[in-house]
Amino acid sequence: MKSLYLTRNILVLALLFPAIGAMAFNSKAISKTDSSKTGKADTSGTAKPKTINSAKPAEADTAWKPVRRLWGLTFGDFYYDAHADASNRGPETNYNGVPTYRNAFQFRRIYLGYDYDINKKFSAELLLSSEPSANTNVSGTTSISNSDNLADNKMGFFIKLIDFRTRNVWNGTDLVLGEQLTPLTVMLSEQIWGYRSVEKTIADFHKSNLYDVGAGLQGAFDPATKNFGYDVLIGNNSQAALLSAANANTGFYKIFYGDVYAKLLNKTLIFDLYADYVKTAPATAALGAQSHSMIKAFGAYTTPIITFGIEAYTQQIVNGVTNVTAGKVGENATVDAISVYSHGSIYKDKLSFFARYDSYNPDADFNAADVYTSNTNLGAYSPYTKEHFITAGIDYNPAKNVHFMPNIWFIQYEDLRDPTTTGYLPDSHVLVYRLTFFYQFGK
Repeated sequence: MKSLYLTRNILVLALLFPAIGAMAFNSKAISKTDSSKTGKADTSGTAKPKTINSAKPAEADTAWKPVRRLWGLTFGDFYYDAHADASNRGPETNYNGVPTYRNAFQFRRIYLGYDYDINKKFSAELLLSSEPSANTNVSGTTSISNSDNLADNKMGFFIKLIDFRTRNVWNGTDLVLGEQLTPLTVMLSEQIWGYRSVEKTIADFHKSNLYDVGAGLQGAFDPATKNFGYDVLIGNNSQAALLSAANANTGFYKIFYGDVYAKLLNKTLIFDLYADYVKTAPATAALGAQSHSMIKAFGAYTTPIITFGIEAYTQQIVNGVTNVTAGKVGENATVDAISVYSHGSIYKDKLSFFARYDSYNPDADFNAADVYTSNTNLGAYSPYTKEHFITAGIDYNPAKNVHFMPNIWFIQYEDLRDPTTTGYLPDSHVLVYRLTFFYQFGK
């Protein structure tokens, strides 16, 4: 019994001891605090009464708010293909292989993105994209994907952007690592055109790299106003693709991108100069070194009422074609392209118009009487076909980030070969009537 009684008392004391200690500690704290409030003078007669926590509490930094943003956008059409090209040219277009009179509802782009500020210095972004085409192909008995159609013809997502940004590695310049937008579009041309939901810019339309995996610097020469800036990038030249280790271009060659811009007269005049260069593996040993490079210039006059823009580029493809008739192993091909457009307000911010014309010549030195073969690794390139593209329409904007845009989409194909040359195809065109829709959320 005594043992049990002793054990019980020890347990009670053990439980009470912390509480007693805390009370003692608090009484000392209270006593110290109270004495400070009495304002007892220092015995020297010169010191002010002692106070506790006299410093003001630090103010919270409210100027910067971190981004934690889930966002997305979608655009597509109800389209009616009024006329198709019987020769099925234009592999870079959305309507390649679509027969005359076909009509359907179609998504052309679905984005789901997440932007995250880790802190003031670092941020990250992830963008999933689905960009399905209007048709699929069949190889034997197996359905294969076109664009982002899966093997079972359903829409699928791929990772379009995944990058990590370090802000202000020096004043006004960010370092971006990962899969990112290239200088071809990240600065101005697509922003000023403003109707990617209708069609890509001309360089993007002809399969230049809109995004790539690499390391880039994005900055302004005047960080305070950002009227003059630049963007440079070293990339894999693979966009989002994972090239096989057996691919001759994998890990041996890099593409170099660069862009500078200026915004003048209160940002109503815009000028942009872009260039890229990439060396690629030769198609054959006899062909020799291959490369391609682009120089592109862009200018625009833009106001809330009306915008006019012009974009032109020349692309040099070294040993890009073989002139079979002349018996040459390889010849350079020079691509020339130009795009002019306008868009503006019809009624306040609810109704607008847009119109655009593109001209594309795949080889400025093409001899109509000769037969050529293509040696490039540019999948959509053909030295034979000159293109004229037109689009125009009305943009109805009933609410912010919601648009309905009835438009026409027209492309003319012109064979550069002499009509008597083997393989010549008569001129033809594709004409599509569309009701395009666009909506965006989270931004």
